[in-house]
Amino acid sequence: DAKHLVPNKMRDFFCTINLDQEEVFRTQVVEKSLSPYFGEEFYFEIPRTFQWLSFYIYDKSVLQKDLRIGKVAIKKEDLCNYTGKENWFMLQPVDSNSEVQGKVHLELKLNELITDNGSVCQQLVVHIKECHGLPLINGQNCDPYATVSLVGPSRNDQKKTKVKKKTSNPQFNETFYFEVTRSSSYTKKSQFQVEEEDIEKLEVRVDLWNNGNLVQDIFLGEIKVPVKVLRNDSFQAWYLLQPRENGNKSSKTDDLGSLRLNICYTEDCVLPSEYYASLRNLLLKSSDVQPISASAAYILCEVCRDKYDAVLPLVRLLLHHHKLVPFVAAVAELDLKDTQEANTIFRGNSLATRCVDEMMKIVGKHYLKVTLKAVIDEICESPKPCEIDPIKLREGDNVEINMENLRYYVDKVFREIVRSSISCPTLMCDVFYSLRHLAAKRFPNDPHVQYSAVSSFVFLRFFAVAVVSPHTFHLRPHHPDAQTSRTLTLISKAIQTLGSWGSLTKSKLSSFKETFMCEFFKTFQEEKFTESVKKFLDDVSSTESKEPSGLSEPVHLKEGEMYKRAQGRTRIGKKNFKKRWFCLTSREFTYHKQQDKEPIFTIPIKNILAVEKLDENSFNKKNMFQVLHGEKPLYIQANNCVEASEWIEALCRVTRCNQKRLNFYHPSAFLNGNWLCCKATIENTVGCARCTADVPADTQIEIDGDRETERIYSLFTINMSKLQKLEEACGSMAVYQGPRKEPDDYSNFTIEDSVATFHTLKQIIDIVEKLNESHEKYRKKRSSSAKYGSEENPIVGKVS
Repeated sequence: DAKHLVPNKMRDFFCTINLDQEEVFRTQVVEKSLSPYFGEEFYFEIPRTFQWLSFYIYDKSVLQKDLRIGKVAIKKEDLCNYTGKENWFMLQPVDSNSEVQGKVHLELKLNELITDNGSVCQQLVVHIKECHGLPLINGQNCDPYATVSLVGPSRNDQKKTKVKKKTSNPQFNETFYFEVTRSSSYTKKSQFQVEEEDIEKLEVRVDLWNNGNLVQDIFLGEIKVPVKVLRNDSFQAWYLLQPRENGNKSSKTDDLGSLRLNICYTEDCVLPSEYYASLRNLLLKSSDVQPISASAAYILCEVCRDKYDAVLPLVRLLLHHHKLVPFVAAVAELDLKDTQEANTIFRGNSLATRCVDEMMKIVGKHYLKVTLKAVIDEICESPKPCEIDPIKLREGDNVEINMENLRYYVDKVFREIVRSSISCPTLMCDVFYSLRHLAAKRFPNDPHVQYSAVSSFVFLRFFAVAVVSPHTFHLRPHHPDAQTSRTLTLISKAIQTLGSWGSLTKSKLSSFKETFMCEFFKTFQEEKFTESVKKFLDDVSSTESKEPSGLSEPVHLKEGEMYKRAQGRTRIGKKNFKKRWFCLTSREFTYHKQQDKEPIFTIPIKNILAVEKLDENSFNKKNMFQVLHGEKPLYIQANNCVEASEWIEALCRVTRCNQKRLNFYHPSAFLNGNWLCCKATIENTVGCARCTADVPADTQIEIDGDRETERIYSLFTINMSKLQKLEEACGSMAVYQGPRKEPDDYSNFTIEDSVATFHTLKQIIDIVEKLNESHEKYRKKRSSSAKYGSEENPIVGKVS
């Protein structure tokens, strides 16, 4: 949210998230407010290098261009200082001189020349090779040029490159020569005598500009390199463009307002897969270790201060290797040992419950969508008043009508849920089956506990949570407004109660804190509700195959608005780009004139031969990719780099098993009678570049096993001191069987078998130390040989 925004009157605001100058997400518009509450969450992989993660607050305008009120810009290097914390940031003014992105490739050399009279002078050679990632100007590629200057206390020699048209990655390849020191015989302009020329004070400055033609040129960024660092060496590298030093000095920053953010940024250096074999195997064997508390996976969650940090990569890794169900069963059995009453089963935040929560979020996305999206859309788009709390009723509200409206929505949501068992993913059913039988074994005299064990997850932690926060589960694009949120909260409460086994009895209803909810639920005391819940829980905790649901209807994978190059020709003979709504399912890839309209073009998934990036120089447009199928390539432009990366990954994943996939493709387009990449003149000639096919084949679950293992390694590294203390504690317990000494060191850890736990800990520590050595070798190699911007950089980042 934001507060105290200017101007000091009620306006309509929205916020954007930008990688450097590229917008990747924007919030909904909050109307008539000075302190707008956005309440939105965004999670994304970062597909390219970047300098700044920025947030811009806009004043929405109907007739004019939206006005940028201010920004919060955080350097990539500083993101770790804010990660995992909620912070208020003062908005800074938006100054064109500080809005920069991209990098420039320079080669600098200092030569010694002998003049005609035999004296020696020095010459600076500046070779400006290329730039990469310059910003769009008014939504279009810029027309960049560079000025190259040699600047000192008494000189400012400037030269200029040619203007490159319509590109964010200009190739200049121009060389400029500057005299640095002159021979003593040089007499033109006496201030340049050699004794006055101080190489220590000279610097090379490169400024990037967008050629404005009839309007003022726009500053794109600058770099400065001291000449003294060159000496007699040749030096080349990529330099990140920087803002002008005086960019914001004249602006006031205390009256623009502030923005509250909660940022979580992670960056992992992922090594080749073979480096993780030992750690991966140790983690995957966890469910076979007796007792489970002595396993590597359990120890990981024990030593991490925040269990969530460990649970997410662990669940994803076990899921990826089909080892999750036995591990969840093992930790759930340990959890049940400490559960004394059947009515509190799986109600806490234990390792077992957190693992099941994360599993449902990962594998249950499509299940939620096919079950709830239609009814949630109806509630959000055509809301009816549903407030039944007498204290919160507005003037003119009729509580009986509101109760009828709420009953209508609750009935509809409940009906959709209890009819949805056929769509429940098989993995969820397998987990629920295990939990159900473990609960019955733990409390053999309670006939209802087997149902409450399942309902505590599927109703309380899955459907009820998705109803109250539909935007978090991608059921809605944005956070609902206050009135709709209240309606969804009431529906969620009702679903929790209806799904809780036995909660409709009189004794349960009388325990409600809110009298109005008690009155509302009296209308539900019908046996059919209890029977419907029982049948649904029986179905979703069955081990019978749910494959028919996967075969009868396609899995919806992704949709959104992008631009595609027209398949036909316009009247003037040029192909243009049109905005279309794209939809990807497990069966076909389609585009439509508008959302919810019939498709105007369909490509069956089995017909897709390759999905690859398209070079920017094809159409002078960024973020383009191509879908190769039986006909001519379909060229598509995404709205930003994150969106392009997500579409390519989703399309590659769903088509990876296609039998006729291509091995080679053309990275550029076929224009004016030849391929721009290889200059071949035959349109159907074999491609000149090898296709990429390094994405996982699972169409519903996006998991990179090596990355998850790297994240787990990082967590073990951070908590190495705890691992060592735990190892010492297990060693002393195994040797000394008397009272425990210094219990503070390990009293919070679960140690059932000190010998087995000690053995696992020793393995973990040894593996982590070996991985430390591998990472250190890579860092040294990278620092000594890799240039900034190297394509071999395996570091990947993600932001939420």
